[in-house]
Amino acid sequence: MASKSMQPYWPVCRKPFLFCLSLATILVLPYLLFWGYAGKPLVNHVLPREKMFSMIESRSTPSRDHEDEPPVSTDSTFLDQNGPADEELERCDPSKAVLKVFMYDLPPEFNFGLMGWNDDGKSVWPDIRTKIPDYPGGLNLQHSIEYWLTLDLLSSKFPDRSGPCSAVRVEDSREADVVFVPFFSSLSYNRHSKIIPPQTVSTNKMLQKKLVQFLTAQKEWKRSGGLDHIIMAHHPNSMLDARTKLWPCMFILADFGRYFPHVANVEKDVVAPYKHLITTFVNDSSGFDDRPTLLYFQGAIYRKDGGSIRQELFYLLRDEKDVHFSFGSIGGNGISEATRGMHASKFCLNIAGDTPSSNRLFDAIASHCVPVIISDDIELPYEDILDYSKFCVFVRTSDAVKKGFLIKLIRGISREDWTQMWQRLKEVEGYYEFHYPSKKDDAVQMIWQAVARKVPAIQLKLHRSRRFSRFDVSNRTRSTPFKVFT
Repeated sequence: MASKSMQPYWPVCRKPFLFCLSLATILVLPYLLFWGYAGKPLVNHVLPREKMFSMIESRSTPSRDHEDEPPVSTDSTFLDQNGPADEELERCDPSKAVLKVFMYDLPPEFNFGLMGWNDDGKSVWPDIRTKIPDYPGGLNLQHSIEYWLTLDLLSSKFPDRSGPCSAVRVEDSREADVVFVPFFSSLSYNRHSKIIPPQTVSTNKMLQKKLVQFLTAQKEWKRSGGLDHIIMAHHPNSMLDARTKLWPCMFILADFGRYFPHVANVEKDVVAPYKHLITTFVNDSSGFDDRPTLLYFQGAIYRKDGGSIRQELFYLLRDEKDVHFSFGSIGGNGISEATRGMHASKFCLNIAGDTPSSNRLFDAIASHCVPVIISDDIELPYEDILDYSKFCVFVRTSDAVKKGFLIKLIRGISREDWTQMWQRLKEVEGYYEFHYPSKKDDAVQMIWQAVARKVPAIQLKLHRSRRFSRFDVSNRTRSTPFKVFT
């Protein structure tokens, strides 16, 4: 009985059929027209009937193409968690760059001239829109950051440059965060260190002397004492003569093995990756069981200084059946052999050589071969934002030389742990790839971002230095807060 007195939730149509049909049409049609077009004006959005209903049909069936994919952050703060972001479909926007860079127009003898390029008298820079000078191959390539960074700055002024950019070149040094010195110091060392008669001084030493004279005479250097200047010195022996004269600057280097602590240190300088020499493992689907070699090393075995551990490890590991430990070089088929060997190995040894770092680490990353790092004094690129323990195994030198310690440690790493590190290697490999034009979060842009993270510390030093500059009785002015000893 109670049910008879209840009012129905939906209105009951007691009118003739046509009236009800008209009412339903009036209520439903606007909803259909505007479904998926909220917030847009009706003008110019009237859809053909077929398109309107296909739109409704597609709305009712959600796409599952990316349902299980995690969101990708483009914020460099979260690089550790997410890996390199996909290339953005946008042009280089100077207003979004994290770094403004003033670059000296050094004569070609300091940069592209070292590669055989000759200027035409119209510009000190090659026209990289038409022809990019080739960087010498072989071992020269592993220290070629100077080439990639300079190309990136030159192209940052192109109005049609595609992709995002981390650093842009500015014409007024007063607007810049840093001042870039385009001296190809590694190439200068590699190719011009020998004295060629009738020379009495090598071209490499001569260029360093000329560079010091040039820089210390510039208003930009005098204004900051060189603190905001960037000098590339990636080869451990590059800038040997000038480094102690230009020590206030920021060096971009491979490690600190041949530097005095006051000349180069992790607080003021940037560690950059080597350019790997072996072939990147593209579309790598190899699992734990698809890599038969447990531990791989191929390279120079007899080294001096910290690299003497290579010889000790050779005698400890040479009889292990699933370990490859042999002498090798890039000569002949060396790179091809190393590529095949690393691609077929679960773990790859990165042992200190004459200096704490070596290119072998970056070859291992490109191979998705989990690096085993035995180098107590090594410094790693981007370690302030990357946790290397997620894709590398670190072993103290004192432990590695204990009989049986290293091989027992490696054999004890489970399939699951190895697979997690292997997956992480595939996520981070893009951070170590050099491109021109540079790509989102590749090695070029990651280096610029690392430089940008040093800028606040530079500004702090500069501001503190100017506290009493107007009262200084040592004849220094506000524009020359530091004395650079040469």
